[in-house]
Amino acid sequence: MLKSLAPIEGNQQPLLQLLWEDKEVKFDVPQLQKNLRSGERVLDYIYHIEDSKGNPGDTGRLMVTNLRIIWHSLVHKKYNLCKCLQFCLPSNELEIAFSQEAIGYARIGNTNTRVVHMHSKARIASQALYILAVSNETRFEFLFTDVSGETSRRDQPIFASVFDVYHLYQRTYLYRDLKLRGAIVQAGQLVILPDEQVFSHVQGVWNLSSDQGNLGSFVVTNIRLVWFADANETFNISLPYLQIESLRVRESKYGPALVIQTAETGAGYVLGFRVDPAERLNELFKELSSLRAIYGEQPNFGIQYNANDARRRLEAAAEEAAQTSQFKVDNFEELDERQEREINTKLNSYLAEGCLGKVPSQGERAPVYCKELGFAMEPIRDGYKLQDLWNVMPTKMETME
Repeated sequence: MLKSLAPIEGNQQPLLQLLWEDKEVKFDVPQLQKNLRSGERVLDYIYHIEDSKGNPGDTGRLMVTNLRIIWHSLVHKKYNLCKCLQFCLPSNELEIAFSQEAIGYARIGNTNTRVVHMHSKARIASQALYILAVSNETRFEFLFTDVSGETSRRDQPIFASVFDVYHLYQRTYLYRDLKLRGAIVQAGQLVILPDEQVFSHVQGVWNLSSDQGNLGSFVVTNIRLVWFADANETFNISLPYLQIESLRVRESKYGPALVIQTAETGAGYVLGFRVDPAERLNELFKELSSLRAIYGEQPNFGIQYNANDARRRLEAAAEEAAQTSQFKVDNFEELDERQEREINTKLNSYLAEGCLGKVPSQGERAPVYCKELGFAMEPIRDGYKLQDLWNVMPTKMETME
């Protein structure tokens, strides 16, 4: 149905820099560490790291961004042979580039830390970060090893930021990826993400993905476009602006329709929506075009992380664990268990006759008047005095020496 739609002249949005950095594994890209995409921020640096599998012997650093992990060498340079072959440049004019790798978080299949022994006579034990990545049905294994030689780093979680940011990435996919039939709407209201602002709520929007169409509502925010059906809230779509390849208004057999083409990383869908009246459709198109352009200049990928704060929390947790693990005898008093046994013996003996003062051989005993208390009470058992009832607990608890 949407293939026959004709575009309305002038109603088409230019392409934005679509998001791919978190979904690719790259090798030897020139100046990658200096040319981050818009919205990508370096959250932590980890120095004195060797790429033990790809570039053994080269000391470099890991850059932990909100989209990927980048390692680049700080000592070894490579000639860019591709440029030499393409332009036939002399060897003294070859482009110099640092050895480097980039691993998008979406391509990481497994990651953990290991203890490895450096190739030396001393066989020094060091921490290493192991990453298994899968891209285009190809498996890549990375081993980033600490080569600082500092003994203090062996027991420190130097790769903690990698795991923290990776876990944050997994929990913030709605900022970056298209989601179908998700738990994003409750009681007719969109579940708002952190830093998300709602600009418009448009009712009476027809989804033209089927022949009969589905009536629902649009929610336009600063991060994404959400549509959900009125009859079934679980029939919905959450579409971030960076997954929109093209946005335009076209003619259809139902009249003018808003047509959205998603990027290949967003499954390459063609989505059609009809909004009545036509003036409201044009207003919605302009609003989406403006918000998409603004968001493309400085995207928000949803990951908020401060490496310094995380280190302070780890240090505080380690100190607290160290303090609680130390047992101090001076802080505890050992009670005389003989007194506890004496108390329990008195109570058990007095209550052995049963409830309500009934004695099996005598039946129910009548109450008697007590001069000391001034009221009637159950007769005290033979061998006990009234003072014994007030001295159930000892007046002083002595500790064992």
